[in-house]
This record gives sequence, structure tokens and C-alpha cells, in this order.
Amino acid sequence: MNILIATFWVSPHVGGVWNYMKQLKENLELLGHNVDLFAYGKDHEFVHLINKNKRIDKKQFSNVIEQNFPTTVVDWVVHYYQKLQFFYELGARSLIDFKDYDLIHTQDVFSTIAFNRIRSNDTALVATLHGSVAEEIKEAHYNVKEPDKFVSWDGKTYFEQLETTAATAPELTIVANKWLKNLLINAYHVPPHQLQVLHYGYDIESFLQKMLDQSNIIPPANKKIIIYTGRLVESKGVHHLINALHQLKKIRRDWVCWIVGDGPKRNEFQNLVEKLGLQTHLIFLGKRDDIPYLLSISDLFILPTLMDNQPLSIIEAQIAGKAIIASNVGGIPEMIQDRLTGLLFPPGDVESLVNHINYLFNHENVRLHLGQRAQKWALKHWSSQRATQKVLNVYQTAIKKRNKS
Repeated sequence: MNILIATFWVSPHVGGVWNYMKQLKENLELLGHNVDLFAYGKDHEFVHLINKNKRIDKKQFSNVIEQNFPTTVVDWVVHYYQKLQFFYELGARSLIDFKDYDLIHTQDVFSTIAFNRIRSNDTALVATLHGSVAEEIKEAHYNVKEPDKFVSWDGKTYFEQLETTAATAPELTIVANKWLKNLLINAYHVPPHQLQVLHYGYDIESFLQKMLDQSNIIPPANKKIIIYTGRLVESKGVHHLINALHQLKKIRRDWVCWIVGDGPKRNEFQNLVEKLGLQTHLIFLGKRDDIPYLLSISDLFILPTLMDNQPLSIIEAQIAGKAIIASNVGGIPEMIQDRLTGLLFPPGDVESLVNHINYLFNHENVRLHLGQRAQKWALKHWSSQRATQKVLNVYQTAIKKRNKS
């Protein structure tokens, strides 16, 4: 089978979608399939077939883009994404011969809508939605106390319609959990038969091996290590973690926290750390390739996210056998059984987070047992081979459905 896996998000990047694409490509190729990867490139300045090293630069289409998207806009958020979509589709048309592919597997609402418009009649389309773009955009720009004067209520409706269209356009749509399935059915009116719930897979053996590869990071003596891995963005709730650690420092000082990752809010978070006087306790390590090893020498993983689907960071912490404290949002309760394989707390509840951290540091046996049970569950649940076979089954069903239509 010839397969194109595509995303609207800049790739390669730090995060679950890119790791999912890479791993799926590797597993499919081991089974004899041909797989190409398509995405936006750095700073949205080009699109590229990543594995073939082919690209189209935005500047080649600058005149036609400006003609279609003048600077005067009613809603800048809609304008921003429409402009990006316009070039994404132009670039895809220029780079891709769609007759080369039996199936396209998109990874978000924007790429799904674009490829649904331009695919050939013989090419099936499957989408995996790794979360709700509409919910995230509404939360960031529309459901705020003081909305930007250059956004409109029509913009909110636009993204809601976008979510519905993208979820219903493919032959089949994959979601990672019941939470997202129910959200799409109840809020976005997607027919239940359109949706397939498939949990992610992970290359467990490779991750366990990488945990043994030591790096230049040396754990401090006589300190418990808290770790966060992920993007430094508002929705991940890192500011709540920082505030919680400020409170924890008043109770105890036998810890350090490593913030692993990068993102647009890094400077803001670092400024907050300095303001609260946490520089010696909270360390920003930036983007790193040694996360398995860093997890292996850590004591506690925390994800204070405000909205999430099925976070890769939790999967990795579970495989590493770490005690986990995470927000009780999105698909996370389907990954963590509270008080059995981790501890859950209400998103943004700093007091609860502080209490959970302090409790686990005071009760080492509980912390260790949480990590052991999480790992036992993860080694069985996140099998990449099993996950890939389920995706292949969806592909085959989608191709049959497309051929009949």
C-alpha cells in the first residue's frame, strides 16, 4: 500500500503528533508499505515531503496569497489560519501526485479539509484527530474575559464548523479515547459510526533501551527530582506548576524541578520563576533528546495541563515506571486510574497539586507503587505493533468504503 501521512503542523517538531507520524511510518514500512510524510516546514515558510527532501517555498506564491488575503480583516484568528491553509493546499497540489497514493492519513482538521478537497477520486482519506482544535482555539481567543477587539463571534462559529467538517469528511476518523469521541458526537454532531477509537502505540523496547543511555545531566545529591516534559504553552498549565512549587518551597526544600521542552511561553515562565525566587529549584533544560534517561533518574512526573487528549509525555512517564500527578482533563482519566496508577487533580488547582506532591514525597512506598503499577499497565497497553495493526484495519475499511462510493 502507498500511504501519505500529512499534518498541518510544523514538522519535525517537539510533541506527540510528530512522534506518532514517525513511529507509524516505521511500523508500516516494516510491514512492507510505502509511506511519505508531508507537513509545513519551519516558521510556516514552506511545505515539504519530509522523507523525500522536496519542498515548495511560500515566497513562490507570495503575490497570489496577498491578492486573496488583504491585510484588512474582521477576525485576525480566522484570517491567520485561512491564509496558512491557502498556501498549504497550493503547496500540496504542487508537490504531490495524488494518484501515487492508495490512502492519505491526515493528523488534524486543517490538513484533513485540504486533502479532502484535492485528493483523487481513487484515494481514500483517514483522519486522526489528536484533540479538538476548535476547543483549543476558542479557549485561547474567544472564551476569554477580554477578547481581542479584532476577533468576532462569527470566528468562533467558523472554527466549530471547521471541526465538524473535518471529522465527517474522511471515510473514517480516528480518535484516541472516548472523551474526544463523545465531544465530537455531542458538541459537533459527528455521527458515531464515523469515529473509531484507537489508543496510541509506542516503541516500548526502544524507549527502555534509551533510558540506559546516560547524558551530561547529573542529578543533584540528596534532592528529589520533579520533571515536566512538553511544550511551553499556556494550555499545558506550566504556570500553575510554577505557582505550586512556590508554595511547596515554603513547606520543604529537598527537591528540584526540571522543565524539559520549549515553546513561545518560555521567557514568560522563566520570568515568573525569577519573580518568585525559584531559580535554584526550578531549572529549564530546553529541548532535549535524552528524555528517557531524564525520566529514569527522576522521582515524580507532573503534567498540569488545562486541556489534553492522550499526552505522549504521560505514556513515556508510565513506561519509565514513574509516579505521575496529572490534571483530570480530556482523555487523561482514561490513561490514569486515580490512586492506583497515578494521582489526578482538578486543572489549575494549585493547592491540590501541592498537597499531592508533598504527600508522595512523604510516602515513598506509595510513590514507588504508583510508578510500578503504571509501568505494568503501560507495557501491555501501549504496544506499537498492536496499535499499527488496528490502524491498518481502518485503512483497509476506508479503501473499501471509498471504492464503493
